[in-house]
Amino acid sequence: MTASPPPVLPDERLAAGAARLAARHTGHFSAETVRHLLADSYTQLAATARVRTHLVVLAERLAAERLDALAHTQASTGAGLPRVLFVCSHNAGRSQMAAALLKLRAGGRVTVSSAGTDPAAEVEPEVAQVLSEAGVSLEDAFPKPLTDEVVQAADIVVTMGCGDACPIVPGRRYLDWPVADPDGAPITAVRTIRDEIDTHITDLLATLPHT
Repeated sequence: MTASPPPVLPDERLAAGAARLAARHTGHFSAETVRHLLADSYTQLAATARVRTHLVVLAERLAAERLDALAHTQASTGAGLPRVLFVCSHNAGRSQMAAALLKLRAGGRVTVSSAGTDPAAEVEPEVAQVLSEAGVSLEDAFPKPLTDEVVQAADIVVTMGCGDACPIVPGRRYLDWPVADPDGAPITAVRTIRDEIDTHITDLLATLPHT
């Protein structure tokens, strides 16, 4: 069977990103693997993007996260920090809040990711506002698609309203947080949702090892 040719990346900026990622992962992943992953990341993000101004940059960031997750999966069992993945439908509200709050509260002792089974075009502005009020910036956050690499690398998967679309991988610890969807809710309700998620975060941190 003839091997498929490497993907043609959409512009020279994306090709430059592939070169950077390949250099970072020399000895671990081939240039072809990196190009395929970056092209797939670009394609998935482009499917929901309203504005493509920063799409190349976001695709490189998504590909970097996927490569990091893949490298973790291929490493020895138990290596590195515990990894927590938050999943909701659109990765625009609940899972973004949970990931941001865990990063804030964990103080660097957890690797945190978030993703959506049907990612939105952008993070909900009310979510960014209530997190800003709590001292957390979502300036660089963007909705990401749920990928196999990130799921396989997770030690704990926290689902938040994604229903049957949420992944089930044997050997992972699963939690389901029945938190209301902030989409379209008044700002007072979004603040309540933030505080409820923050309580769950405190409980989760109490179960994680101290490093």
